[in-house]
Amino acid sequence: MSTLEIKNLHVQVETNDGPKKILQGVNLTINSGEIHAIMGPNGSGKSTLAYSLAGHPKYEVTEGEIYLDGENVLEMSVDERARAGLFLAMQYPVEVAGVSVSNFLRTARTAIDGEAPKLRTWIGEVKEAMERLRMDPDFANRDVNTGFSGGEKKRHEILQMDLLHPKFAVLDETDSGLDIDALRVVSEGVNRVHEQADTGILLITHYTRILNYIKPDFVHVFVDGHMVEQGGPELAERLEAEGYDRFLQAAK
Repeated sequence: MSTLEIKNLHVQVETNDGPKKILQGVNLTINSGEIHAIMGPNGSGKSTLAYSLAGHPKYEVTEGEIYLDGENVLEMSVDERARAGLFLAMQYPVEVAGVSVSNFLRTARTAIDGEAPKLRTWIGEVKEAMERLRMDPDFANRDVNTGFSGGEKKRHEILQMDLLHPKFAVLDETDSGLDIDALRVVSEGVNRVHEQADTGILLITHYTRILNYIKPDFVHVFVDGHMVEQGGPELAERLEAEGYDRFLQAAK
């Protein structure tokens, strides 16, 4: 059993007008095998939480703590966080020209495991994982995300998750830009990793449609950098019916 603990987290970013506070005292605990959905309107701090966990240099933690199995995540470099078992699927995956998907994935796996996987075994693993995500095998030879459609980029993110077996996966608006077929395939991939590796999932989304495929154990509502309400799957259904207006009005 692994545990990711976020305690009283305050985060700010530097703007042209000076530092801007984004997160203002977030507390959250995720255990192995749990699925937590973070919901809220634009600008509420959802993606800030994701990038702060991953160690993005733009986001400065000014107060609070993050622990993974008792180890201080804030003292870890980005690559150390990945090796410790944290994975981030980005809302806008970046292109890496000159690096093939196959080489990228093998390098990542080598960094996580501390040794390179045997080539023949690795090729088979990648092929099987791509088949599960209904990806054309030729993608393995293409540069990372270069010329990929939005759906292809998101499948590649879940392919990484499938092959790296993280303890905790942070999925930042993975449903963004996906059509119904791609959403179903990507969701199946997330559920498969969750079940096989007992991965804890932090799923960030605006909408409830992905929650029809990935069933959360807990739902948390963010508004203006604060967690304003928590509940079970029924809270997502209520948000679908009512929207965020009552939270936004209360925050004024």
